[in-house]
Amino acid sequence: MPHDIAFAPAVPQFIIPTWTEAWRSLEIAVVPQLLKKLTNAVIVTASLSRELFPVAGAIASERNLALSSGLANLLLCPFGAMPMCHGAGGLQAQYRFGARTGLTPIIFGAALLLLAAGFADRAAALFAVIPIGAVGALLILAGADLAISRRLFDSKPSCLPVIIVTALVTVAANAAIGLIAGWIAEILNNIGKPEIEQKVRKQVAELAARFPIYESRMNASAVPARV
Repeated sequence: MPHDIAFAPAVPQFIIPTWTEAWRSLEIAVVPQLLKKLTNAVIVTASLSRELFPVAGAIASERNLALSSGLANLLLCPFGAMPMCHGAGGLQAQYRFGARTGLTPIIFGAALLLLAAGFADRAAALFAVIPIGAVGALLILAGADLAISRRLFDSKPSCLPVIIVTALVTVAANAAIGLIAGWIAEILNNIGKPEIEQKVRKQVAELAARFPIYESRMNASAVPARV
């Protein structure tokens, strides 16, 4: 451990960003990351939560994940907090190494609070003590668990083109575009099969219904016009 690291309590300062700073962050951080965060931090994380925890996983719905991460950023940003979000990789990694209850994020959060309040400017140096190889190994294990899914082996051979297209587009672009490409490939791979078209339509409708903005639009469009 570096010798210059010592316990030094500090209180975060309250800072309100200017409109120029807010607009700049919107350009370089929010817009480029929007699709990625919408899919990985909300949609995929909610789906993985329901898969890993069939009984209690429903509480981590798309709406709850979006609200919790949004509120956390809005409330903690003025205190200098880094942008944060949920993530399927983190959930899979913690589950892979034994996390099964809510005590895990509590311990994790308490450790981060201790570092932030007790070491302040030297917290980054403490993180640097962790070998980069160990971090890489954790990422490989979490990524492998996500990629080598049971559904991949249980799928029919006819689904292979759709899986390949979805994976390639996800790697080349992002998960949101990969999801759309997968839907298109599913329809093209099953031209002339109305049941597949209905299946894709149902999936799109279910996904849109989980987000209040889309749900409100759907409900508004369902109300008959008054003459």
